Amino acid sequence: MLVRSLIVSYVVLGVSMSFADGGEAQGAGEVFTGKDGVPMIIVPAGSFPMGVPSGDRDGGRDEYPRHEVFIDTFAIDKFEVTNGRYLDFVKATGHRVPQNPTNPTRNLWQGDSITESLTDRPVINVDWFDADAYCTWAGRRLPTEAEWEKAAKGTSDKRFPWGNVEPTAKHLNYNQRWIGEKTLMPVGSYEAGKSPYGAYDMAGNVWEWVNDWYDPRYYEKSPTKNPKGPESGTKKVIRGAGWQNETPSVRIFTRVESDPTIRNESTGFRCATDAPMPQSSERPVTP
Repeated sequence: MLVRSLIVSYVVLGVSMSFADGGEAQGAGEVFTGKDGVPMIIVPAGSFPMGVPSGDRDGGRDEYPRHEVFIDTFAIDKFEVTNGRYLDFVKATGHRVPQNPTNPTRNLWQGDSITESLTDRPVINVDWFDADAYCTWAGRRLPTEAEWEKAAKGTSDKRFPWGNVEPTAKHLNYNQRWIGEKTLMPVGSYEAGKSPYGAYDMAGNVWEWVNDWYDPRYYEKSPTKNPKGPESGTKKVIRGAGWQNETPSVRIFTRVESDPTIRNESTGFRCATDAPMPQSSERPVTP
């Protein structure tokens, strides 16, 4: 008997993307896009609860009120951007290498080269402008804060990407002290800690730049559909916590403001992209 498989294809900025049925959440799937060939996760359109879950009392003032937000379908990197991917960007564009301007002992690159063991670990010592430049080069953009949170938590209230179970060393890289490159774990190391859509390291490893300017009271006036943050500001938002953070701050809804020009050993990023309308075609396959 002939079995027909539905393949859905997209074109983003001239780059072909495709995914088959699958993913950790209904409607989710994996795609490949951009100059860097990074695997991405499709996050389907729909509403989700943003902010501190009902009943929780440990959130910061800027994490209230909990509010429903509708987000159009988008794709987000499955992993944090690695040193290996960032090296390709530096070589292709001549962009500055990641360096810590205040503490050279926290630098991991040797000039414009890296060790093999550093290749799959998340890039650090990049500011918001570095992250934005990389995503633009790769044909993508930084995720909005709302997109980032939905990708991390799915459509239900939860404290961590994996659920409400308190974090352990099986879920994420956290509560560490600096010991050089081994402070960071290779991306995708924590299967038990991935998000409902299949994104890894949404908690721990490194903080992640998002596109939004920071406003401590933004949730009180945020649009209910596709919020993009304040139009202007002096600080940007970072999400997800890093290798040095302890349990209270690795919650999904933790928000932190950061000077967009800061480069340090605990902040990296991942990219996102809009998802256009799909073009469907049926392709016959044999069982």
